Amino acid sequence: MRRWLFGLLSLAAAGLWTVAGAQAPSAGPPEEVDVALVLAVDVSYSMDLDELALQRLGYIEAFRSKPLHDAIAKGAIGKIAVTYFEWAGGHFQHVVKPWTIIDTPASAVAFAEELGEAQTRRGRRTSISAAIDLGMQLLEQANVTPLRKVIDISGDGANNDGRPVTLARDEAAAKGISINGLPVMLKQASYFDLDNLDLYYKNCVVTGPGAFVIPIRERSQFVDATRTKLIREIAEMPRDGEALIQKAQATGSVNSSCLAGERQWRDRMGN
Repeated sequence: MRRWLFGLLSLAAAGLWTVAGAQAPSAGPPEEVDVALVLAVDVSYSMDLDELALQRLGYIEAFRSKPLHDAIAKGAIGKIAVTYFEWAGGHFQHVVKPWTIIDTPASAVAFAEELGEAQTRRGRRTSISAAIDLGMQLLEQANVTPLRKVIDISGDGANNDGRPVTLARDEAAAKGISINGLPVMLKQASYFDLDNLDLYYKNCVVTGPGAFVIPIRERSQFVDATRTKLIREIAEMPRDGEALIQKAQATGSVNSSCLAGERQWRDRMGN
């Protein structure tokens, strides 16, 4: 990995990180874009330092890649708006990159470089619902007129803090927002892990026409999976309109409970 990765991670105590400055910088009329894309990235303590670095690297390399640049250029408008924030528990969110218009390879690379220079903070617990709530807030603040609104959730565990994830998911769906998932499934399941996190994401997190889940099961998959995910979100949506799981997922018909994370936390911690 590049030298900057060694200085990437800052071990911070859990706390509230403000979303000040998260609005699109333009003070003029809203700018038309193909998609307004919120990238919500898990930095809870269940992610080890290598995973956090690889996760960030996946986004950096994706925005540097020609296939992603081509996908943006082929859009009806030829530009997207992107914001990137990190999250853990219900009171831990940090906007790393505020709304940015990307309409050229140079602007995509600049976004990647700025992302590479930012620190990563860490926090306790896992609140996918709070991440979705912040994503909705950021989309309301964005000074853009998008053809599509998408929240992208990446993480390695089930919701165990904040309101039930399905309430946040359904509220987003009612606002015409799609949610896609990138579950990180590298570790052998422990007490706070789910054996079928990809199915949990499919059943409880993602929503909207063409919503999909792309699980990461090997460290080597971070860059390719993240790039594939972003290109799918920028390009045309699948016609069938159904939530999908890519071929790397677990098979079978496991009926994942959307309160599994809350139950695990309550049984282990007593609250």
